Amino acid sequence: FHKVTIGWAWASDYGSPDDPDDFKYIYKYSPLHNLKDGVNYPATLVRTGDHDDRVFPAHSFKYAAELQHVQSGGNPVMIRVETRAGHGMGKPTAKIIEEAADGWAFLVKNLGMEV
Repeated sequence: FHKVTIGWAWASDYGSPDDPDDFKYIYKYSPLHNLKDGVNYPATLVRTGDHDDRVFPAHSFKYAAELQHVQSGGNPVMIRVETRAGHGMGKPTAKIIEEAADGWAFLVKNLGMEV
């Protein structure tokens, strides 16, 4: 995380993967590195913005791809990429509504809810 965009600034909060002691700690709670092969993970929707400079979109792509790779069940793993969007600040109301609608639709479909 610390090699792209503003990730270097997080090292004071989370530790630096370049420091062996920090790495051991960070690795323990890394969502990516704690995925296990052959697990039936629940339906998952990963969200990102293509211009997010706080959480670089490649992290979301990598996580979604790895989750798809290790997923043993039939539950979907999807990624929603908001175009011309960053970390969320200043997002137009129309984009907020679209994002919320997609999230609710994903939940309704995967929880088998009737609407």
